[in-house]
Amino acid sequence: MTLPNRLFLLALFNFTLLLPAITIAADDSNSAKQLYTQYCSSCHGAQRLGGMGPALLPGNLSRLRKPDAARVIQSGRAATQMPPFAHTLNNTQTDLLVNYIYEEPDTPPEWTLTDIQSTQQIHFQQDQLSSQPVFQADLQNLFIVVELGDHHATLLDGDTFNPIHRFATRFALHGGPKYSPDGRYVYFASRDGWISKFDIYNLKTVAEIRAGINTRNMAVSFDGRFAMVANYLPHNLVLLDTETLSPIKVIPVNGRVSAVYTAPPRNSFIAALKDDKTILEIPYRAPFQVRSISTDEYLDDFFFDPDYQHLIGASREGDRGQVIHLDSGKAIATVPLAGMPHLGSGISWHYQGKTVMATPHLKEGKVSFIDMSNWKVIKQIDTLGPGFFMRSHDNSPYAWVDVFFGPNKDAVHLIDKQTLEIAHTLKPEPGKTAAHVEFTKDGSHALLSIWEDDGAVIVYDSRTLREVKRLPMRKPSGKYNVYNKTHYSAGTSH
Repeated sequence: MTLPNRLFLLALFNFTLLLPAITIAADDSNSAKQLYTQYCSSCHGAQRLGGMGPALLPGNLSRLRKPDAARVIQSGRAATQMPPFAHTLNNTQTDLLVNYIYEEPDTPPEWTLTDIQSTQQIHFQQDQLSSQPVFQADLQNLFIVVELGDHHATLLDGDTFNPIHRFATRFALHGGPKYSPDGRYVYFASRDGWISKFDIYNLKTVAEIRAGINTRNMAVSFDGRFAMVANYLPHNLVLLDTETLSPIKVIPVNGRVSAVYTAPPRNSFIAALKDDKTILEIPYRAPFQVRSISTDEYLDDFFFDPDYQHLIGASREGDRGQVIHLDSGKAIATVPLAGMPHLGSGISWHYQGKTVMATPHLKEGKVSFIDMSNWKVIKQIDTLGPGFFMRSHDNSPYAWVDVFFGPNKDAVHLIDKQTLEIAHTLKPEPGKTAAHVEFTKDGSHALLSIWEDDGAVIVYDSRTLREVKRLPMRKPSGKYNVYNKTHYSAGTSH
């Protein structure tokens, strides 16, 4: 037998051995699709895009591990319409379903302008609601507390620290709520693309629309007229009219949009792209012409100087930041920042006659301090582990930074803003994650989250560090003060 014939027979033999495995894999795939169609599609959509339940696509499930997904299928999810299937599906069927929903679909899903428009819901006409609040409180010193544990939010009085109202939100909010300029309305974005408008004065959700399939965040224009939604899927930005959340324009982009920001002095939105070396700027005015700024690197997670003349973005490699002069579109500095700085959580203050910014790092236990006049790192200090959030207030002597990742997640450092050294380390609840601080309007109190399902919001006197009050809450992921957010306080994110 010749060599080519022997090779052909060997290949045919190997393929024959593989054929049963290929057949089994195909059968598993078909079985999984059938199980999904029978048990899941009525709530989560035939194409897994979501409906009554959330979208079941890999990007939307990125924070849910497969074993946890299996437990949800078997046991259901409390305080939702997700029932348990333990008596219906065995372990093998559950595993098939889990693997199926974590696979990318054969055809990339679409979500067109027509799809967006079809989801718009007007629950209340604004002109039929009172312009006066139905409760008594300082309207500028209110907090919205997002509780991810059971997908609710709490409106909190920032003077008494008493809850005013607790209400259901869409599943898995992300990117932080945004306020209208007067603080009457708050807008939420969910990972499934739902944008909700809540009337704080009347304690009602007034309008909703689904602007994407996998949404990162949203921004509201400085004048309050427009909202821009940043999507991973589809690859676009969606502009909404804030009055009714009606879509105005869909802006296709090259790849995923990692975040969108509002830039008040520029009267524009600025977007960061995950898969393209480009920054986008879109003015608040029609026809909303997109300006593209090319960059040398992929830049995520922006921090802006107070005048919004410059931004610093983190490189994908996680070892540096690049400073872009927005008017010229040119890179003017590269800042060495090893350990993946979390610039979107950076803050700034006056230090020795200059403005400095400080940022935690996601992969190293460090905080970096940068002179914003020359974009030089003036100091780095070690912390007990990588951090996620950093916050302060003009009236506070401290910058608070958590240790979100690693074994010391229960610690929070207080950095003296004049010495740039750690002055205090708090452990509010040993063994439980302490994260995300927000200050009251006057900075007299700091509110900190115990980021657990049986968590709490702890109120501290921001000077004496005495615990004033502890409010049990379901995984309070973030707290957002009306005044600090609408006045773009240097001590909080925007």
